[in-house]
Amino acid sequence: MAAGEDELLLPRLPDLFETGRLLLDEVEAATEPTGSRIVQDKVFKGLDVLEKAAEMLSQLDLFSRNEDLEEIASSDLKYLMVPAFQGALTMKQVNPSKRLDHLQLAREHFINFLTQCHYYHVAEFELPQTKNKTPENNTASSSIAYPSLVTMASQRQAKIERYRQKKEVEHRLSTLKSAVESGQADDEYIREYYLLHLRRWIGISIEEIESIDQEIKILREKDSSKEASTSHSSLQERPPMKPFILTRNMAQAKVFGAGYPSLASMTVSDWYDQHRKYGALPDQGIAKATSAEFRRAAQQQEDQEQKEEDDDEQTLHRAREWDDWKDTHPRGYGNRQNMG
Repeated sequence: MAAGEDELLLPRLPDLFETGRLLLDEVEAATEPTGSRIVQDKVFKGLDVLEKAAEMLSQLDLFSRNEDLEEIASSDLKYLMVPAFQGALTMKQVNPSKRLDHLQLAREHFINFLTQCHYYHVAEFELPQTKNKTPENNTASSSIAYPSLVTMASQRQAKIERYRQKKEVEHRLSTLKSAVESGQADDEYIREYYLLHLRRWIGISIEEIESIDQEIKILREKDSSKEASTSHSSLQERPPMKPFILTRNMAQAKVFGAGYPSLASMTVSDWYDQHRKYGALPDQGIAKATSAEFRRAAQQQEDQEQKEEDDDEQTLHRAREWDDWKDTHPRGYGNRQNMG
């Protein structure tokens, strides 16, 4: 009896799938930052639920390579999307130190989903290459590092076609969603509904794999540059060389010496501290002056002003005498000779 109660308490596969799907929808529709505690809790919970669903699918052996797509029940088609959900939630994890591991794990989930869909001929698409660390693959990847214009044009056209198909699929899904979720749709509409979902996730998975490959390349180049900089800094540093001059003959060497004759005797900071100690530094652009210097400058200014006043009085006195003399001596006075 207790064993039967435990079996009743175990989560059912439809409940696990639905819980994982709802958590993924909530994470993608969340307004909070992806790194927030609320979103990350949903991500971890969704991954845990989907992991249990994947284990249950493996135990039930629900999908076999010996059957075709038409032999799979319409209600079981949705379980093919479990790896895609796992990959999408794995991409939502936020941990910079484990970012490369998360990307590789998400790529494995997406490849697993695409492989199953490709085997059952859910849609016509080209299966992305797996990342095998072999010399042949390294040579091939280096040869396609710089794609030709024809390859880039074909990739662009493929993206445009995927986008067009995605819009058509989403439009058709919106018309079937209410009928399927309410339970009023027949088996034909249910099958079409889940097949459309699978085709939608095929496009999403291909785009995610392309983005993952680009990010993995960037992260690996970043790690390699860090290692190179670390190895370069670990090299023994040379002691600083003393300045020297080149001489053409022995006479110049005797005059200038073996090295530069005017080596610095103190640093800039030492020079600054020494001048500040003796009060020889300017204070905001105005040189400091002692009280004696101020008195001397004031006395010089007063003497200059007094001299200018005396000069003005003497000049005024001479001008007045000249005016008086002109009054008593008209123009031409004293020049009376040779006046016929």
